[in-house]
Amino acid sequence: MNRIDAKFNELRERNESAFIPFITAGDPSLDATRKLIVEFYRKGSDMIELGVPYSDPIADGPVIQSSYYRALSGGVKLSDILELVRDVRKKTEIPIVSMISQSILFKNGCDNFVKSAVKAGFDGATIPDLPVEEAEEIMEAGKKEGFKIICFIAPTTTSHRMELIVKKSQGFLYYISVVGITGVRSELSAGITENIQNIKKLTNLPVALGFGISTPEQARMAGKVADGVIVGSAIMREIEKYSSQGDDVLVDKVGKFVGKLVNSTKNRN
Repeated sequence: MNRIDAKFNELRERNESAFIPFITAGDPSLDATRKLIVEFYRKGSDMIELGVPYSDPIADGPVIQSSYYRALSGGVKLSDILELVRDVRKKTEIPIVSMISQSILFKNGCDNFVKSAVKAGFDGATIPDLPVEEAEEIMEAGKKEGFKIICFIAPTTTSHRMELIVKKSQGFLYYISVVGITGVRSELSAGITENIQNIKKLTNLPVALGFGISTPEQARMAGKVADGVIVGSAIMREIEKYSSQGDDVLVDKVGKFVGKLVNSTKNRN
């Protein structure tokens, strides 16, 4: 069984929501990323979303855009990230999902990317700039290798298109909690509970909630209605804050922040 499926099954039995931190590979360095992933696992994170940096992240706000720029400026390549995940697999079996651009995907070839990703230890991918209507090739490649292609649903998604996305998505569904780009916001958008309930009428797939979740209280509220809680910009902001203070301080400070977010998602009552 794919690690993503196994983790959600385990959490469902415990009535817990998955906490899924996002982190950019290579910011501030590949070694720091490796240490942070292991620390996030130790703090109780259930899954990792690992950003593969690219030059035009259309769905991301300024915090993640800046982190991608720093990683690319440091020369980070896909081959480096695959090696990083291979190294992480020596320490933990935590599910790892790549967030990758279709430009990188098709440059490498769908079959080649999936085989390389699975061999390295990735369990799936989100591809924010690839519409589900154009994702058949990567989805077929994923099915051959047990590699999950996770699709997005937004508040503006029509009911007809939602049915198509639900039918195609694998592993879990990524529900975008706000209209617009990623970033830190002060409160959750209205209507989230109803929207997720409507999605769940169509599928048994877990639904993870992302975009705009930045505090333990928001994560707690999100965890009550969703099967997973994804936090990205708030974590990357903490990484940026401590990145110049050395890896030990960075891992300690960001790990404590993630630990608070993890704890907030574990009581759904």
